Amino acid sequence: VKTGIVLDHIKAGKSMEIYSLLQLEKLDCSVAIIQNVVSRKYGKKDIIKIDSMIDLDLDILGFIDPNITVNKVVDGVLSSKDHLQLPKELVNVIKCQNPRCITSVEREISHVFYLADETSGKYLCKYCDVESKHNR
Repeated sequence: VKTGIVLDHIKAGKSMEIYSLLQLEKLDCSVAIIQNVVSRKYGKKDIIKIDSMIDLDLDILGFIDPNITVNKVVDGVLSSKDHLQLPKELVNVIKCQNPRCITSVEREISHVFYLADETSGKYLCKYCDVESKHNR
């Protein structure tokens, strides 16, 4: 990548989910997905290379895998490296599974979850407190 973004340290097998959730197929630039790369730290990992500087939803990335590193490259030189964490709040990333929740009835209401327990990755629906776990 000469100028763009490299998503590194993605848990092996998660790159296609990220590709879909970030809607990378809509980009008008090259996107490379490299799967099952040998990693000393993780055993295997995935990498996504994007040949453009785009705005990324770091909440989606942090929820899928808080170990992802977001590397920004400008003119072939690493300009910044961001380490992610589980987001405190998720808006329209996951959907409440409770059929009695207001989000099941009112379609215009955003699905909002807040991080209740960072250790377990437990999120609770803002409206009904139904649990959704981060899939580590």
